[in-house]
Amino acid sequence: MNFDIIVIGSGPGGYVAAIRASQLGKKVAIIERENLGGICLNWGCIPTKALLKSAQVFNYINHASDYGITIDNASADFGAMISRSRGVADAMSKGVQFLMKKNKIEVIAGEGKLLRGKKVEVTDADGKKKEYSAENIIIATGARARSLPGIQIDDKKIIGYRKAMSLETQPKKMVVIGAGAIGVEFAFFYNSIGTEVTVVEYMEQGLVPREDADISKELGKIFKKQGVNVLGNTSVEKVDTKGKVIKVTTKNRKTGKEEVIECDVVLSAAGVSPNTENIGLEALGIKTEKGMILVGDYYETNVPGIYAIGDVIPGPALAHVASAEGITCVEKIAGHSPEPIDYNNIPGCTYCIPEVASVGYTEQAAKDAGYKIKVGKFPFSASGKAKAGGVPQGFVKVIFDEKYGEFLGAHMIGNNVTEMIAEVVVARNLETTGHEIIKSIHPHPTMSEAVMEAAAAAYDEVIHL
Repeated sequence: MNFDIIVIGSGPGGYVAAIRASQLGKKVAIIERENLGGICLNWGCIPTKALLKSAQVFNYINHASDYGITIDNASADFGAMISRSRGVADAMSKGVQFLMKKNKIEVIAGEGKLLRGKKVEVTDADGKKKEYSAENIIIATGARARSLPGIQIDDKKIIGYRKAMSLETQPKKMVVIGAGAIGVEFAFFYNSIGTEVTVVEYMEQGLVPREDADISKELGKIFKKQGVNVLGNTSVEKVDTKGKVIKVTTKNRKTGKEEVIECDVVLSAAGVSPNTENIGLEALGIKTEKGMILVGDYYETNVPGIYAIGDVIPGPALAHVASAEGITCVEKIAGHSPEPIDYNNIPGCTYCIPEVASVGYTEQAAKDAGYKIKVGKFPFSASGKAKAGGVPQGFVKVIFDEKYGEFLGAHMIGNNVTEMIAEVVVARNLETTGHEIIKSIHPHPTMSEAVMEAAAAAYDEVIHL
């Protein structure tokens, strides 16, 4: 069977690439060894947001009296929360199945391996092998939870994000290794439903260490109030799983002080590893670095006709990035002239409560890049909508170039800020300046007013502070 394009992997990079290729008139096949939608739809982005929504609703119920409502004896049903999350994921995966049929994309179940001559060998669940060929092949095999040296994920006592979404029973005590998006989202969820949570982060900045320092500091304060124990600038020296109780030995990197923390389960959330093993890269001579496939501006590897997108290449391991890469890749294959992706204008979102969202330069990165900057900050405690909604925590911080007014970056922490960050992404893409943001009338009362007010604060024109 010959195709114009074969995509290996059906995550948000792979299935989006396949659909766009079909729209462009290409004959397309997609190979998937598990469920359509990949990790994102089945074990990542979507089901985690379902769990976090359950936690948020439970929090609202526990604080119902703040809104003039009395509710007695509310309890969290851990099994029902997990079940709801799995149901949402299953429905989304079926939605991708529909899209495959709608766009006449051939779905091939099995594990794909590259062969010479632009061929892919697919091994199905019964071990039967079959070969397919295509003019172009896109590798979109994604990534998995990374095990730290000496801390091997066994999905029993040391678990990854996938198992964290399908535990049979709620742990009483949990240690989370890593305070990036995955770590803080699960820390928030489990803490919200009564698990005693300790987060251990190697980087000095603490929670969400890749975010602006002000965001990390604010989230740290809020997590502390919520009851999460956060150990920043701390390494995990060893994890003893021999006994009934797991013992995690940590070491403060500044003071050298060691501490032993007892828990029921350890969640390893220290990043991901690309799924690039056993797919035939070596046989074809495809260049890699630290397990990542090296590609050009339009995702071509060093082997003509072979491309790679998403978490298997260097760059942000984010679903929306993989999707954008897939679209750009197939448009180039189809003979179009797409603009290369601007990786400095990729939004990042973390869905704990309060949410975190950002795009562009942090304050420190802007200074390091040589910019003279104007910084504006507007707290949600001064927002009428936030106060009325009972969610006054957090702020919006914006950064502009002092000379030309270029919108260098924005950093937000608060209720629903993941829905607000797109305004800044579009503004930066259109090369909008600080004064243009100030003069763009925002509706009142809304959370989004904080973007306008923060911009005004940068230019000493803020009204509501």
